[in-house]
Amino acid sequence: MQMFYIEPGQLDDGRVTIAGPDVNHIRTVLRMKPGEEVAVSDQRGFHARCRIESLSPGEVVLTVEESLPDTELPAKLILFQGLPKGDKMEWIIQKNTELGVSRIVPVAMQRSIVKLDGKKAAARAERWRAVAESAGKQSGRTRVPQVEAVMSYAEMLEAARECDLLLLPYESAAGIEKTRSLLRQAAPGMKIGILIGPEGGFAPEEVEQAQAAGFQVLTLGRRILRTETAGMTVAAALMLQLES
Repeated sequence: MQMFYIEPGQLDDGRVTIAGPDVNHIRTVLRMKPGEEVAVSDQRGFHARCRIESLSPGEVVLTVEESLPDTELPAKLILFQGLPKGDKMEWIIQKNTELGVSRIVPVAMQRSIVKLDGKKAAARAERWRAVAESAGKQSGRTRVPQVEAVMSYAEMLEAARECDLLLLPYESAAGIEKTRSLLRQAAPGMKIGILIGPEGGFAPEEVEQAQAAGFQVLTLGRRILRTETAGMTVAAALMLQLES
């Protein structure tokens, strides 16, 4: 079922009025008709199945049929992603949105190839947020992940202090039983931070600083995973641990 995000003011007396770009998407792209069903969420707790009552060039009016269960994980997964090159960040955002990550923080690290100035960083962040919203709709998320502006490594370490469990997959780590034990610590209500290095990996001093800040180093197995795969692997494992 197609998902759309609304503001609380769009809901009134059992009806939802959709305006803006979503109208064109419903009428022209999806070619939906009165009587067809969609899901809507205000990202604040209202999530419902609705039926299209009427369509016009300016708005689509929906009738609320029934409430739907929340699709979010019972813990908040925060991905601290070392800034990758090219369009990899978009792919990372898309896939981690599907897996239930609630917040994505791009991090400028020593071995990051891409360097973004203020104007480029702002434009890129806007694009990344659009990718997160699109992926949220596609995957039926009731809340779009928060995508932050690029942080420095020091800013990231400070932001990570709010987490209850901090994980750092590292190619030099060993002991898969420790990994399993750490993943089993994930529990509802937690904030769980996942720190992933860029294509060139972590500088040794970055790992030391992260460990001093509370990150626990773990292995993801004998194979070396790409930056776009590593975070997704941890998120998938945590999803299976947490999903009720």
